[in-house]
Amino acid sequence: MVPTFRKIGERWGTLFSGDANMTDQAPNPKALIEHIAKALVPAPDKVIVEEVDEDGELVIELEVAEEDMGRVIGKSGKTARAMRNLLRAAGEKAGKRYELEILE
Repeated sequence: MVPTFRKIGERWGTLFSGDANMTDQAPNPKALIEHIAKALVPAPDKVIVEEVDEDGELVIELEVAEEDMGRVIGKSGKTARAMRNLLRAAGEKAGKRYELEILE
């Protein structure tokens, strides 16, 4: 017996068709970076995220414990690059520029 598959629209249509709850939310870059950083490090209580407005660009400053710096930066900077890409995407959605600075 061959299994039958439903069309995407029958089961998953609301997930991919622009669910109003997902698209109407304004991006919060500070909360985004804070959530990611706290998930990465073993000492989430030492994660500090601040917003600084510099020449029309919102700079997100991330500070973590010294022993957690490697986890936030990642191998060859891949984790930091991924967080910057997410910020760039959030900025595109909001029509703003966001930049991530990881403080030592």
